[in-house]
Amino acid sequence: MIQAAPFVAPEAEIEAAWIDYNGHMNMAFYNVLFDRVADHAFASIGMTPDYVKSRGMSFFVAEAHVCYLRELHEGSRVTATFQLLDHDEKRLHVYGEIIHADGWIAATTETLYLHIDASGPKVAPIPEPTFSLVKDMHAAHAALAYPEHAGRQIKIKKN
Repeated sequence: MIQAAPFVAPEAEIEAAWIDYNGHMNMAFYNVLFDRVADHAFASIGMTPDYVKSRGMSFFVAEAHVCYLRELHEGSRVTATFQLLDHDEKRLHVYGEIIHADGWIAATTETLYLHIDASGPKVAPIPEPTFSLVKDMHAAHAALAYPEHAGRQIKIKKN
């Protein structure tokens, strides 16, 4: 199967309920959009609600780092991306962007996902054929440039 590089979710519109008292999209809803693109990307490798139900396994977020670059407002049209930077048998390192319909980047995320056996819950290897599809996705995404916003730290620089 040929994987999209990067994976792009269907276009979404910023909803009125997502706007906060500052007049722009509340920070929590950037994560909603990143979570939605992850759901679409996971479905492309067979990680659907049926997989979760039948196997008792899923991906959980262990860590996420979001950079808010530009404000989004009600009615804005955006897409979100999912780029698999690295993986092993239990983890996925993912980078994503929320891109405004005009082409500018509103936010980025860098996320570490753990494959979980829910009966524990505990971290568990990704079973076949899903792991082969993860490897295919990684191979397709390896041709992309390494994102400028990946690998950043949160810190206060001292003079």
